[in-house]
Amino acid sequence: MTAKPDLNDCFLHDKDRLKHAEALAILKERIQSVASIETVSLDDALGRILAEDVTAPRNIPLADNSAVDGYAFRFSDHDEAGGFFRLSQRVAAGHKSDQTLAPWSAARIFTGAVMPPGADTVAMQEDCETHQQDGQDFVIVPQGLKKGANCRLAGEDVQEGAAILTVGHRLRPQDIAAIASTGVAEIAVYRKLKVALVSTGDELRRPGDLITVGDVYDSNHFLLNGLCSHLPVDIKDLGILKDEAQLIENTLASASQEFDVILTSGGASRGEEDHMQTALAKLGQRHMWQLAIKPGRPVMFGQIGSSIFLGMPGNPVAAMVCFMLYARPVISVLGGGAFVEPQRFQIPSDFEVPKKKPDRREFYRGILAADDTGRTVAQKFARDGSGLISGLREADGLIEIPEETTSVNRGDLVTFLPFTGMGVL
Repeated sequence: MTAKPDLNDCFLHDKDRLKHAEALAILKERIQSVASIETVSLDDALGRILAEDVTAPRNIPLADNSAVDGYAFRFSDHDEAGGFFRLSQRVAAGHKSDQTLAPWSAARIFTGAVMPPGADTVAMQEDCETHQQDGQDFVIVPQGLKKGANCRLAGEDVQEGAAILTVGHRLRPQDIAAIASTGVAEIAVYRKLKVALVSTGDELRRPGDLITVGDVYDSNHFLLNGLCSHLPVDIKDLGILKDEAQLIENTLASASQEFDVILTSGGASRGEEDHMQTALAKLGQRHMWQLAIKPGRPVMFGQIGSSIFLGMPGNPVAAMVCFMLYARPVISVLGGGAFVEPQRFQIPSDFEVPKKKPDRREFYRGILAADDTGRTVAQKFARDGSGLISGLREADGLIEIPEETTSVNRGDLVTFLPFTGMGVL
């Protein structure tokens, strides 16, 4: 692994149980990038995090050009010529004309072709009539066009020297298109983080294995692996660890030497068989354990040497919620990106919660629906169990209920966090 900046005590705090906003504030303040930089081709840049600013080395487009197939002319000639122009030249895309447009003349021009000198307006071909007279081709351009119509000006998209993208931006298809439009073929990006994915529990089995009473299939591995797929990381599956203290300790110690991030599920509570938190405390630092949220209270953060430890709860709903709210922005920052927070919308509730505990932030699985008037409302998945994957599957996002709210009435505005705004497509 490359040398890392000092991350000692990056999660450290002095409270037994942090509120949601307090946890986010600590993460924003103390997490920093650990990723080195590499240069990749644009073909390999999708989803990567930009490591250098991109500015336009020249105007885009480089020259005035036609936006349509049609006829280029000098706007000031139109009234005097009565819209009747002699066709004097032809300009195709990829070819430019050095011949200045003569008065009362027009050029046959095609989409993307550079405007001939003197021309400033283009009429669409379907709006024009052409004919021959005495062996000469003419075009009749209708009234009503504005000066500059159907003409794309040099620098209209981006002017030379303008900022296009900045460091830390995660590259989308449209961003790569913008870079390509500058003529740049390679770009500096942060290297992908190396992430170890670990499941724990004697009861866990992988799909395809035989299962007996008391066993469960390891859905969290596939859940977390899928959530990570939208981040610039390379995942290595370290498998399922039995609830054996020494095995867990040895695995974490070894992983900390190879990986930037250790992402686990299960073993984060206070039970006698929850060895993950004990091993973390023995090998490194255990911080931000026990948050005042539901679901996900036992989410665990820490460090082993230069490796960041992110311990998700064992229940699938809690694991997904905690990953989206906390692990995803942490991994983004470690990889050179921004602290990505969820999108939030205020939507009327179509449910009631008669009583909610104060001093705890709760996240319900929410479903968007239309009421009798066609207005979009938020419905709450009927059951709150953290092990119910069906709720995640049916939901469109999360409904966030803050600490100070102790009840929800039908029609109240609630905060809705769409899954699409948290990297879940």
